[in-house]
Amino acid sequence: MNAMTQIKPGANSELMAAACQDTILAPRFYTTDYAAMDRIDVASVRKDWDALIAEMVGDPNKLHFKRTQPFVGVIESLPDGLRQEFIDFLVSSLTSEFSGCILYAEIAKRVTNPDIKQLFRLLSRDESRHAGFINETLKDAGIGIDLGFLTKAKKYTYFRPKFIFYAVYLSEKIGYARYITIFRHLAKHPELRFHPIFNWFEQWCNDEFRHGEAFAILLRTDPKLLTGLNTLWIRFFLVSVYATMYVRDHNRPAFHKALGMEPTEYDYRVFTICSEITRQVFPLVLDTDAPGFRRAMERMRRIAGRIDAAKEQGGVIGAIKRLGLTAAAGFTFAQLYFTPVKRNVAPATVRLVPAW
Repeated sequence: MNAMTQIKPGANSELMAAACQDTILAPRFYTTDYAAMDRIDVASVRKDWDALIAEMVGDPNKLHFKRTQPFVGVIESLPDGLRQEFIDFLVSSLTSEFSGCILYAEIAKRVTNPDIKQLFRLLSRDESRHAGFINETLKDAGIGIDLGFLTKAKKYTYFRPKFIFYAVYLSEKIGYARYITIFRHLAKHPELRFHPIFNWFEQWCNDEFRHGEAFAILLRTDPKLLTGLNTLWIRFFLVSVYATMYVRDHNRPAFHKALGMEPTEYDYRVFTICSEITRQVFPLVLDTDAPGFRRAMERMRRIAGRIDAAKEQGGVIGAIKRLGLTAAAGFTFAQLYFTPVKRNVAPATVRLVPAW
């Protein structure tokens, strides 16, 4: 019996459908205003910019994503629930990395500004490496994703550059916080490391951190991006990213149980790290310890579960339920959004080191 059959007949087509899916929780592909990107002037942040570019050109992780041996047979040996949730984790991570790769490559291709072109070429290189590494892991189990097809099949969402900056900065920094939290936990409990890919998480998440630094510097090129009405957008993206992570992680109970991590505790640890990091640029952080915030997050999780159940039910009744639940989710999101925040004065020096 081959690896494909051991997992599930038709697994590839199901994974491609999941990777191509466009939902609130699914990683998306983006386009942006390339002419506006071309007009970015990094003169005001030149010292930090040049230091970061030199670090990225040095490519500290060039040799990191080399597997000592194929991961053949590991995924197939996992219990049913864990196997499916781990595959879902890998596919979601791959789609997110590949989404970044495509966006960054397109920006590098379209702009003429040498600073912007060089940065996004380097970012695309790293994200391509990450996506390829995950895909090779899936291929070892006979369920790799056709990335070329994904490029054509996935819908693209237009975002203005500032929205790209907010969203990707948060994505990279919370990605670091997620990976480093798992890595540190498994370093203390190596018996829970159920797949070898976790051994790569430390240097991998340092790439995520470095990419976040790039967008922190980009945000500092224009003070207006961090003041005035834009603070409302920052708040929106913070709530969106945190709520999405909370719902998604609670949909993977077997995955977190195998890691010896409770999803709620893990998520709030990640939120704390991410909030500490984002103080480098953002004028506010969410008060994730506030009882009202936590109650609203839990309500959002329950509503999302009921929306999934209504989708499975289908028909007119399912559609009516989804309509009402979507309204409830919107109201709950507003509660999260209007939970009082903690104000912050960003430091004069933007750069940080991955010390968590």
